[in-house]
Amino acid sequence: MPGASGIISSSFSPATSISSGSLPTLVVVQGHEEVNLPISRTPFTIGRKTDRDLVISDPRISREHAQIVLEGTKLFLQDLGSKHGTYVNGERIQRHQLKRNDRIDFGAEDVAYAIFDPERHSTSGVREFLSQMSGVQMAMPSAAGDLEKMKIFLEAARKLNTTGVLDEVLVTLVEATLRLTHAERGYVFLVQPDGSARLAAGRNSRGEMLLDDKTLSHSIVDDALKGNAEFLITDTSKMSDFSARNSIVAYDLRTVIAIPLRRPQVQRTSVAAGAEPEISGVLYLDSRFASREVSAVSHDILRAIATEAAALVENAHLVQAETANRAYQQELAIAAGIQQRLMAVTIPDVPFAAVRGRNLPCREIGGDFFDVMQIGDTALGLVVCDVSGKGVSAALLGSIVQGMVYSQLATSLTLDQIADSANKYLCKKILGEKYATIVIARLSHDGELEYINCGHVQPVVVTKNGVHREVEANLPVGLLPIASYKTSRCRLSPGDRFLIVTDGVTEAENAEGEMFGDERLERSVGSNGDSFEGIFEAVRGFCGPTPLNDDCTALEVTYRG
Repeated sequence: MPGASGIISSSFSPATSISSGSLPTLVVVQGHEEVNLPISRTPFTIGRKTDRDLVISDPRISREHAQIVLEGTKLFLQDLGSKHGTYVNGERIQRHQLKRNDRIDFGAEDVAYAIFDPERHSTSGVREFLSQMSGVQMAMPSAAGDLEKMKIFLEAARKLNTTGVLDEVLVTLVEATLRLTHAERGYVFLVQPDGSARLAAGRNSRGEMLLDDKTLSHSIVDDALKGNAEFLITDTSKMSDFSARNSIVAYDLRTVIAIPLRRPQVQRTSVAAGAEPEISGVLYLDSRFASREVSAVSHDILRAIATEAAALVENAHLVQAETANRAYQQELAIAAGIQQRLMAVTIPDVPFAAVRGRNLPCREIGGDFFDVMQIGDTALGLVVCDVSGKGVSAALLGSIVQGMVYSQLATSLTLDQIADSANKYLCKKILGEKYATIVIARLSHDGELEYINCGHVQPVVVTKNGVHREVEANLPVGLLPIASYKTSRCRLSPGDRFLIVTDGVTEAENAEGEMFGDERLERSVGSNGDSFEGIFEAVRGFCGPTPLNDDCTALEVTYRG
C-alpha cells in the first residue's frame, strides 16, 4: 500500500494537541491481510489511485475516496464525494472527528475496513512504564537529573527489546532531549531502505505531537545523513555558513542541532577497515532563539544519546526481522498443512491392482505430488508430477496441476488432451516462468496400460523377465504453447510392476556430489524383498548424512490380473 501524499502546510507552532505517544495509526484489514499504517502526514489520502497513502484496489472504491486531515488539535475523516460512501461505526459520514477504535468502511463492508488508532494491549504496560520513567524526579540539578533519567530510561528500553515500543522509545527520547537542551522542537528521522528519511517521532517543548516537518532545516538533516556530520549551532546569525540557508532564514531558526544516529559496528555483518559506521537516522532539534542551555550540555552527552538511540533502533529492527521470520514460519507451517490435506491420497481398493505411493519433501512444502483415482469399475488413474523449483511457488502450481488432472481423468478426455489442456493453461497463466514434468496413466482391469510422459523420468517396468524402461516421452507442460503430446501403451501381466519416480530420486547426491542415478534405481526395484521400500532405503544409504536437495516421490502399481 504505497504512500505518496504531500505534507500539509502549517505555521511554526504545531496545529495539534494529540497526546504524547506514538503516531496515530490505521490498522487496515483486507481479507486475511492486516497492515498497520502510521498517519505521519496530513492530509492522509485514501482511494483507488496508486498515489494515495492508502490504496484499495476495488472498483467500488473511488479514485479519490476520502482523506484524514489535521484541523486545529484534532484529526477528521472527510469523504471526498465518493460514489459508495464512507462509513464510521456503520453510519455514513461526510466529516467525522476520529476517536480511538473507530471502525471505518469504504464503499462496501466486504472490501476493506480500518480501525483508527486501536488500543495496543501488547504495549500498554510498556507505555505506562515509559510514562513513569519520563516523570521520574531526581534530587539533583536539572541537567544532571535529566541526564540520569535518560541513562536509566535507555537501559530499561534496551531490556524491553521489542519492536512494539520503538515509537514510544523514540518519543520519550525526544522529550527527554528537549528538556535537557531546552530546545523548542525535536524530531527523529529514520533512514528507509531506499535511502530517504522518514519522520519517526516529533514533539515540541510542550509535549505536543509534531506531524509537520516542513518548517525545519531539511538541508542540515540531509547533510547529517549524507555527510555523517554533526551540527551543534547555538546562534546561526553569527555563522555565515548557516545564516544564509533558506529554511533557517524563512523560519528564523537560531539554534539547530543535528546528530546522526550511527549504527553500532558490532551489529553490522561486515565493516571495512577505517570505514565510517552506517547511519540509521538523525536526531534533530531547533529553536527560534539562541541557546545558552545547549552550550552547557556537553557535545559528548548529545553524541552518547544519539549513539544509544541508534542502538535501540538497530535492536528493534533485529527483533522486527526475527518477528517477521517467525510469522513467515507460522504461515509456512499453515501452508504445509493445507498442502498435505490437498495432497492426501486415499488409494482405492480394486481387485485387479495394488498401489503404493510415497512423497518425501526436502522443505516444509514441495512441488511434487502423486494421485490415484478409480475410474468406473474397470480402470485406475495414476498421476505423478514434479513442478520446477521448490517451496511455496512450486507447491501452489502443483496444487493447480493436481486439480486440473484429477478432475479431467474421470472424463472422456484422452490423456494427450489432458496434457495439452494443462500445457496451454500453464503457458498462458505462468508465461514460461515455471513448468512441470508429469506422467499420467490409465490401467485397465485387463492389464492394458495407457500412459503419457511429459518430460518426466522414464517409468520403470519390472516383469519376471527383468527390468526395462519406457522411453517414450513428450515435452514438459507449461514450457512451450505449441507443444504436441502423444500417448504410449504397454500390457502388464499378473505380478508386473509399473513404477514412476521424480528426479529427486535419481538426482539425489551423496557427500561427493555423485548422483543416485538410473542404474541404482533399476537395481533397487529389481532386487528381492520389498522393492518399493527398497528404493528409499537405497537412496538413504547412498546419500548418508547429506540432506535431500529435491523432493522425492515414488508411485508403484502392481497388476494382479
